[in-house]
Amino acid sequence: MSAMSPPNTPSQNHLLAALPAAEFARLSPHLELVPLRLGDTLYEPGTQLQHVYFPTTSVVSLLYVLESGMSAEIAGVGNEGILGIALFMGGDTTPSSAVVQTAGQGYRLPAKVLKQEFARGGEVQRLLLRYTQALVTLMFQTAACNRHHSIEQQLCRWLLLTIDRLPTNELVMTQELIANALGVRREGITEAAGNLQRGGLISYRRGHISVLQRSGLESGSCECYAVVRKELNRLLSDVRHL
Repeated sequence: MSAMSPPNTPSQNHLLAALPAAEFARLSPHLELVPLRLGDTLYEPGTQLQHVYFPTTSVVSLLYVLESGMSAEIAGVGNEGILGIALFMGGDTTPSSAVVQTAGQGYRLPAKVLKQEFARGGEVQRLLLRYTQALVTLMFQTAACNRHHSIEQQLCRWLLLTIDRLPTNELVMTQELIANALGVRREGITEAAGNLQRGGLISYRRGHISVLQRSGLESGSCECYAVVRKELNRLLSDVRHL
């Protein structure tokens, strides 16, 4: 973060911001601000989850990794959500890995604290289940998109969803990480990014992407972006009225 960046607070995460005062008061002493560095792995498949994470200025990819080492993103999580839903959905491990795709910060919370709060029921439980529904929609749409739409359309969708979660149109991101997220060869990302740059939609230099024309990306994306954006907007509308 630059010197001009505002101080990080839990309210930058929409789920934490939506918690009723009493519930937040129980959680806040246990929230720890942590750096989420580009490429950091927060979870490995099958490992015991010790913490959940609430990103604030970062975006994390949930990746499914095959035996061959190939991977594909099944969802992204930013300031709208939480990482570690398996803890309150009946399991202590996850079949996916969680890798930081856009560096920033977030808050982590011990797993046992979240499980205790979820078990109380009430608004926290309703909020987390509502978020999980939105995340499942995102996973379904991502799976369909990766199967049926071009790499360039997928890249447009991915870029739009990423900048939606950030306070800037500037991304620190390598083509290799994008290729891993989309489950395609790096050469395909190089070609697609080149097309978008020649069209004046993005500016790309090694490890850095600037979105120049959002409307152009929206035109170049498939319908999947609009579907996911609508579901996330509905989630945010719901949590603001908790």
